[in-house]
Amino acid sequence: MGIFTKLKKPSTMSLGLLMIIGIIMGVILWGGFNTAMEMTNNEEFCISCHEMRDNVYEEYKETVHYNNASGVRATCPDCHVPKEWIYKVKRKIEASSELFHKALGTIDTKEKFEKHRLEMAQRVWDTMKSTDSRECRNCHEEMSMDFEKQGRRAMNRHSEGLDENKTCIDCHKGVAHQLPAGIKN
Repeated sequence: MGIFTKLKKPSTMSLGLLMIIGIIMGVILWGGFNTAMEMTNNEEFCISCHEMRDNVYEEYKETVHYNNASGVRATCPDCHVPKEWIYKVKRKIEASSELFHKALGTIDTKEKFEKHRLEMAQRVWDTMKSTDSRECRNCHEEMSMDFEKQGRRAMNRHSEGLDENKTCIDCHKGVAHQLPAGIKN
């Protein structure tokens, strides 16, 4: 009896074997997928290409998100990759276009990077605006803000922003990276 004949009329044993093999393959594929997701979700991976390492990473090292009194550091994925699985997958798919542009050399020099900086920043800002600055809120909660401990200007601006339903990125565009030329925060 040929294999195709057996597949047309599988026995209970072969159905069970197929299910077991399917489950094992599913676990292996799922584990591999999640492992790849996590391997690409750290600062070392993000700055492994010189476009990030030599440009925005150097800027970030001069900010409060990198070095501060509390010793808490926000890394690239903390701000640019959602924690929730479905949104993380969506962001990783979007990031494939970044890999495509890396291969094309779209931003492989400082000059090219600066030429595209506003476009890239605007894309990030639009995403953050559309998600109500979800990644900021992973660390910063308005309900936990003690306005009395903030400076007068920060206290007033935060109160106004909350009253006007603004989101973090509306006011904090230059918090971790230099603003593109001609943009004021």
